[in-house]
Amino acid sequence: LLATAIQHEKPELEVRKTELLRKEEELKIELAKLEDQLLEDLANATGNILENKELLESLNKTKEKSATITSALEESAKLGEDLDKERNDYLPLAKHGSKLFFVLSDLAKLNNMYQFSLAAFLRLFQRNLEQTDKGSTQDRTLTLGKNQLRMTYKYITRSLFKSDRLMFAMHLVHGMFPKKVPDNEWEHFIGIAIADVKETRSLPSWVNEERSFDVSTFKANFPQLFSNLRFDDSSWSKWNSTNECELYFPQDKQITSFQQLLVIQAFRPDRLESTMRLFACDVLGIPDISPETLNLKKLYSKETISTEPILIIISAGADPSAELRDLAMQITGKDRFSEIAMGQGQMQVALDLLKKCSSQGTWLCLKNLHLVTPWLTTLEKELNALKPHKDFRLWLTSEVHPKFPTILLQSSIKITYEAPPGIKKNLLRTFEIWTQDEFGKGSTTRSQTLFVLAWFHAIVQERRKYIPQGWTKFYEFSQADLRAGYEIIHRLCERADKQSGGEIPWDYIYGLFEQAVYGGRVDNPVDTDVLKSYLTQYFNTAVIGGSRGSKTRLASNINLPNSSNFSEYKKICEDLNDDQDAPSLFGLPANIERSAQRMNSTQIINSLKVLQRTDVEVEKFDKDKWSALLTPLLNLWKKLNQDTDFIKLKVQPPVEDGSLSPIQSFLQLERYNGIQLVQTIHENLASLSKVIRGISLITNEIQEYAKDLLQNE
Repeated sequence: LLATAIQHEKPELEVRKTELLRKEEELKIELAKLEDQLLEDLANATGNILENKELLESLNKTKEKSATITSALEESAKLGEDLDKERNDYLPLAKHGSKLFFVLSDLAKLNNMYQFSLAAFLRLFQRNLEQTDKGSTQDRTLTLGKNQLRMTYKYITRSLFKSDRLMFAMHLVHGMFPKKVPDNEWEHFIGIAIADVKETRSLPSWVNEERSFDVSTFKANFPQLFSNLRFDDSSWSKWNSTNECELYFPQDKQITSFQQLLVIQAFRPDRLESTMRLFACDVLGIPDISPETLNLKKLYSKETISTEPILIIISAGADPSAELRDLAMQITGKDRFSEIAMGQGQMQVALDLLKKCSSQGTWLCLKNLHLVTPWLTTLEKELNALKPHKDFRLWLTSEVHPKFPTILLQSSIKITYEAPPGIKKNLLRTFEIWTQDEFGKGSTTRSQTLFVLAWFHAIVQERRKYIPQGWTKFYEFSQADLRAGYEIIHRLCERADKQSGGEIPWDYIYGLFEQAVYGGRVDNPVDTDVLKSYLTQYFNTAVIGGSRGSKTRLASNINLPNSSNFSEYKKICEDLNDDQDAPSLFGLPANIERSAQRMNSTQIINSLKVLQRTDVEVEKFDKDKWSALLTPLLNLWKKLNQDTDFIKLKVQPPVEDGSLSPIQSFLQLERYNGIQLVQTIHENLASLSKVIRGISLITNEIQEYAKDLLQNE
């Protein structure tokens, strides 16, 4: 990274450094030759050396040359130091980039598909150097560091599923800004710090019983901070009852941003996700956690090259084929795009087509690679051997697979294909897919109906955030549904336009959408009723009034324009804000956001805990290391069992004799299993404790226990 930065910023430095090293090597070689010549002259000398004039002259010349060369080497060393000082101005930037790359490398622990190559990172680094404005060296390196962080975040997040983006932002903050996130606070946040919670009584009166244990854990881990914040003040009670409490911390409290996060986690976990989002955006200097809406056309024109495949990581049921087909129609033509759904017997066909397309400069899409992972090493070899035409593009689609080859992952441009987060981004993506001609041709009623379709599509997709209250399960409403809906509305509007004063038959839309298009994926009667309710709410003459105007708003602040102007409808999408995604918009109660945030933040913390795992070497027993890391855990287990007799309790498996009710039998069995579990854990930890204290030999089984505990598993 340092060499790349200097090569771009001050190429003359690199030239001078190279020239200096070359001269030094030449001088050292010359000095070595002189020494060899001197030894040879001495070896071949005859008679008295002191009277040998030729030898003495040779020695004097060698001495003079040696002194000259030594002096030249000293000057060269000083010049080298001066050059190194200039080079070292860019060392902080190189260290920053190196640290950033290793933070990214941790993502592979969470998902095998999240792997990124050094070559791709170097290209990002180079692009950052080219795009950042010039300035003084110190100011420029600071600007380059900030831009590199933002550019890398944008590049990586488009390769992550939206459920992992906030997790990545928090991981990036922890890795790149250690001063803002002290280790002890981070360990408490992700739940690996061991707290000795003695009691839960001495807490402020306004703390809910449900939160008492978490608040007590916070107090045990940070007693000084807990005392300084004076939670008995009335301002905290008022703060706790505020809806968006993360925005209204008492002003008189001295507390860092991350400590605010810890307070929210302890007292108001229903706002933890929002607080993490605010914290990460503030520290990273980004406006939003999610990247720009995916645009395949922009990706193709700005980033793709013939030698680098584009891997589209899809969720189950998603299929970008139709969107790719449309893009190929615009760019290269229908006849110059081929696609194969991979499966049994398709491998050789795919290889033959790969060679043909690469030589002719056409596009090829290989779909569902997760079905043929053993064959992908063959594909890698073929790709390495190819010398493709400059217009050739290879598109790959795959679901997540733990055995997807690392080399292919690292050598591809990766993007995830799923619904964008939030109604605004969802609508904008739809309006990027639709062209102005597709949307604007026809009557005002047609344009209004298409906008309502885009809105309906965004609503049913975003409602999936609230499973199981929103939908009972995850339904893969996709671009294929949107496309089918577009075709239905287009044909119905054409028919209505041909009839003077003809109106759209809404019952057709209700029936087709409910039974075939969106409803074809729904298999629960409750969800079918929800879908039917949305259809009747949005698709009617009150909302879609055509040129006569709408009687009812589509949403609280959205009036449909009385025109077919594409830009007017797109401006409605752009003017939406994040508050537009309030639960009431989906017809859901306001408090549903609390349970959703709790569930999401728990998932994020669990993922961060996975990233925290280190590749601990436990093949060799390290007594000091094991003792330092595991003794607190063993002591905690000992304290937990001080006042119980579960460890010594002898219980027999329950016998089913018909004397107990089903509920009593179930409870008896659960009690037996619980006691057995406690005793098994105690036996394992006791064996581990004996090994650490040196009174027992280590076994393979104990080694496995230690490895799991050291990796927080």
